[in-house]
Amino acid sequence: MTGAGRVRIVRDLPWTAPLSVAAGVSAREGALCLLSDPKTPGSRSFVAADPEEIRVMDRVEEPLFKILRDPDLQAGVIGLASYDAGARPATGEREQVWPDMILARYGSLLVFHHDARSLQAMGWGMDAAGAGANCDVAEGWLATARSPDMPGAPADAFAAEGRPAAYEAAVEQVVSRIAAGDLFQANVARAWRGDLRPGADPFAVFVRLTLAPGAASTAPYGAFWRIGDRALVSNSPELFVACERATGRIETRPIKGTRPRRPDPIADAAEADALLASAKDRAENLMIVDLMRNDLARVCRPSSVVVDRLFQVESHPTVHHLVSTVSGVLAEGQGPAEVLEATFPPGSITGAPKHQAMKVIAELEPPRGAWCGSLFVLDADGDLTASVLIRTATFEHVEGRWRFRTLAGAGIVADSDPAAELAETDAKISALRRALAGET
Repeated sequence: MTGAGRVRIVRDLPWTAPLSVAAGVSAREGALCLLSDPKTPGSRSFVAADPEEIRVMDRVEEPLFKILRDPDLQAGVIGLASYDAGARPATGEREQVWPDMILARYGSLLVFHHDARSLQAMGWGMDAAGAGANCDVAEGWLATARSPDMPGAPADAFAAEGRPAAYEAAVEQVVSRIAAGDLFQANVARAWRGDLRPGADPFAVFVRLTLAPGAASTAPYGAFWRIGDRALVSNSPELFVACERATGRIETRPIKGTRPRRPDPIADAAEADALLASAKDRAENLMIVDLMRNDLARVCRPSSVVVDRLFQVESHPTVHHLVSTVSGVLAEGQGPAEVLEATFPPGSITGAPKHQAMKVIAELEPPRGAWCGSLFVLDADGDLTASVLIRTATFEHVEGRWRFRTLAGAGIVADSDPAAELAETDAKISALRRALAGET
């Protein structure tokens, strides 16, 4: 897929670790590292910098993803859609804390294929000479590669925006609303904020997450992205949607159900077993599976949507998760824009019914910004991969230093216990808390 007559050149290069390449370009405009877990079959990582075009759209009129129908934005494109933009039809206008959409089109890109430990440089241009020159740029990034050392914690504080008791009260409100028949489930979050020390950079947070002692593997959808005075660091384990243009296959893997990891192997295995056996967590997961089946059905061939895997335990460095997989085959004429329009925001971080859950969330939380939105890539073949921006911090450069904000939430159902849901948010935020402030 070249898009609007763009020519693409691909060049095979010697394997180099993607984090090392990202470290060499991390200070450049548009610096990007999409870092995947190499243990995941078929996983790929991407590194790029200096995009040809950047579009920061504070306010996008519906439909949110219509811009992706532009032929020039269907390959070599990275995008970020904020949660609040997708929730606006349910919540109405609210304070804007992050742009609705950020898009960047890259003329040069490095693609790391972990299974084969192979590396490709890609360049796009209006002719072969231009594409070759951009391929040279991507290859040149290898010369600046360096293995980053483990930096110290870049922030002095990691301050909650509200008291724990206020979060427990919000959980109680949702449980009451569920009992009244207003909804079945809502994902309610807590927020933290702070400043990085003078001279500290968000890339240090990304490195600390990736190299953290005891981290068994990279997050499946780890990400660092710098755009102007904004940056994003994500340690997300969750796939929102993936779509293959050639086959039409679409897949989503919602997460619902969490238990903390334990240092003792026996206790840790007991947590995983308890998660799998939990009727509450299975019910919570099943609600979102049904929601995602309905969302996919809007863009898939009739009867093609199926549940491939139900209630599978995935273990990450700080938590166990309950994950299910839903897939389908796209109907004729449906592409990435239509897929995202039909499914965004992700059901796993809203609730059910989705529209009503978003209204309830807006009553209990300030705007979320990018958190629980989606970071997505349209690769060289026009295939879509989009993550759910959980375990994610956003950064803004203000008055000479970087300010950060991050959140963690829990799915609230009829039998939720406020203290247990509070503890779940603490477990989910623990990796980011350590990466930012060194706290346990």
